[in-house]
Amino acid sequence: MKTLLHVFAISLLITQLGLDSSAQQAEVKLPSELLKFGVFVVQFDPAGTFKLQGDRWPTLSGNWKGSGDEIELTTTPAPKGCEKPGRYRVRKDGNRVGFDLVSDDCQVRRMIIDRSTWSPATEAKTVAPRKIALTPGERVSLRSSGSNKGSWPSFRGTEASGIADGQNLPDRWNPKTGENILWQTKVPGLAHSSPVVWGNQVFVTSAVSTDPKASFRPGLYGDGDASKDRSSQRWMLYAVDKRNGKILWERLAHQGVPGEQRHIKSTYANSTPATDGRIVVSWFGSQGVYAYDMKGKLLWKVDIGRIDLGAYDVPSFEWGPASSPIIWNNLVILQCDTQADSFLLALDAATGKTVWKTDREEIPSWGTPTIAQTSAGPQLVTNASNFIRAYDPKTGKEIWRLGGSSKITAPTPVFSEDLFVVVSGRGPERPIFVVKPNASGDLTLKDGKKSSDSIVWSMTGRGSYMPTPLVYKGALYVLGNNGLFDAYDLKTGKEFYRQRLEPVGSGFSASPVAADGKIYLSNEDGEILVIAAGEKFSLLSTNSMGELLMATPAMSEGVMYVRSAESLFAIGRKP
Repeated sequence: MKTLLHVFAISLLITQLGLDSSAQQAEVKLPSELLKFGVFVVQFDPAGTFKLQGDRWPTLSGNWKGSGDEIELTTTPAPKGCEKPGRYRVRKDGNRVGFDLVSDDCQVRRMIIDRSTWSPATEAKTVAPRKIALTPGERVSLRSSGSNKGSWPSFRGTEASGIADGQNLPDRWNPKTGENILWQTKVPGLAHSSPVVWGNQVFVTSAVSTDPKASFRPGLYGDGDASKDRSSQRWMLYAVDKRNGKILWERLAHQGVPGEQRHIKSTYANSTPATDGRIVVSWFGSQGVYAYDMKGKLLWKVDIGRIDLGAYDVPSFEWGPASSPIIWNNLVILQCDTQADSFLLALDAATGKTVWKTDREEIPSWGTPTIAQTSAGPQLVTNASNFIRAYDPKTGKEIWRLGGSSKITAPTPVFSEDLFVVVSGRGPERPIFVVKPNASGDLTLKDGKKSSDSIVWSMTGRGSYMPTPLVYKGALYVLGNNGLFDAYDLKTGKEFYRQRLEPVGSGFSASPVAADGKIYLSNEDGEILVIAAGEKFSLLSTNSMGELLMATPAMSEGVMYVRSAESLFAIGRKP
């Protein structure tokens, strides 16, 4: 009897295992309702067909079938490279469906579907409230560290102008021979942040990886991939003596695995620090905002949560933040436009407490805000995709807005001769706008219009993708990543010239700076071109630094401070 029961139990177990195996091989079921992800919608018909559409993307349609926890997609008609089917593993979470790559040679299909999570098209977007957590540091009496003479306090200097006349810089220098190189200091880690200067101190940030092979990929390419670097990092702030290059002090702001991913061309320290001579502030994305006094004492830190920035259309492509903090009238101001939520944040510079926070309907952006004293009063101007906006920096209240930007925005607004210039470089828009500050409301131009009472002039197809434009001696200079360098009359938009720069190499990411009638342009391969300012193009010299250049130089009291991928250089005339 026991033997029969044993045989029966084994038989039952085998039967059950067979049923489980059959269930596992059963065709996966996908919702038949319309699903959304980023700018895309897709519908899977139970009969085995699908159709996927997205703004500015080709429509993909064809057949699908499931087996176990996987689906196979066949696209018809098939774009080039998409003739073979693609396979994806299916994830289900309530009414949401996700897909992870198993195998697919079709690039466009893979870019959209891999690591994507789709929700019902009728489902309203819900955003969890963002928590802003302040941790006080040492209590100290804040005093200015000397005069602001020669200061370069934030990205591209005062009001992001990029101008510092009275430098008397040399036209030629050479790190190999030491010609006009005052000093060179190695800086550990990876960073695209630029140096800032106050008094006798130069401040730079960096992210030092535990992976000795951590790197970024320079060059002109359209890949939107995130870096595979997820190694633990040390986020650092360095204070360097500008007279001799010695590191005066260094501070570890945070250590650990990054809270966000970075683009393969990016680093985990893209944001330039800011100082007002009393404090120096560094923003390390998801790792937080850190404020120190000029001697390196931690005053406060603010955790603003995870910062998820990336492709507006394919949210699974994460690129990391780059906007830098600015300091104005005892306020530290941040522009934070993410996939989940977007906002401006003003913190008390002395305490880190929130003074105001203004929510925005925006998609990810990377530009640094600019505050300028205009004929209409102080204005805080931000560059972003849905709207360029001006705010009252005291309150965060919006003053005016202007539509028509690119879907990806990185350049910082600049101000000169009571005009704001705002550009962006992703096609097809790639606009340049020259805007009067004494405006209010929606300034968006009507179709076919290039100017208005508030817009002095505008054009499309000429905006820069990464470098911030330069306004110098009445001319507007716009530098493209691909080495096209344009000059216009600021007031009229008349083109002075369009010049293809040589060498282009890996392209241009750093922004132009100017001094004493000369413009300095840094390409990624390490050459700095010296251009004569004016209505006619004239190349004065080309100087190789011997190291990759991604950051924008700073200038102070006869010296140009150049941050390369490995070093901080001081360039100036030797006695």
